[in-house]
Amino acid sequence: MATRMQHTEHAPTEDHSAHGYLGNKDALLTRLRKIEGQVRGVARMIDGDTYCIDVLTQVAATTRALEAVALALLEDHLTHCVAEATAQGGSVAEEKLREASAAIARLVRS
Repeated sequence: MATRMQHTEHAPTEDHSAHGYLGNKDALLTRLRKIEGQVRGVARMIDGDTYCIDVLTQVAATTRALEAVALALLEDHLTHCVAEATAQGGSVAEEKLREASAAIARLVRS
């Protein structure tokens, strides 16, 4: 089963120096390092001719872990970036809501 990756350019509308995930950065990086290890483990399983169902089980676990990171980032974005923009109102708020909506759509499609 092949999946198609899409790349879209994003022109930042403002300074993103204070990202919502900064308070969780260390935890997110720790989780991503664990996921990286899981991916290497899946590669070792394939290299070692592990039974396909066992490999698929690990792929599913890795996918769930990566989705958890994505949801944590989305929650941070909503509670920090979108909340601040909404307080400002106007076009800034509209843009942040559009970004959040597009991010949710990408996550749902994946």
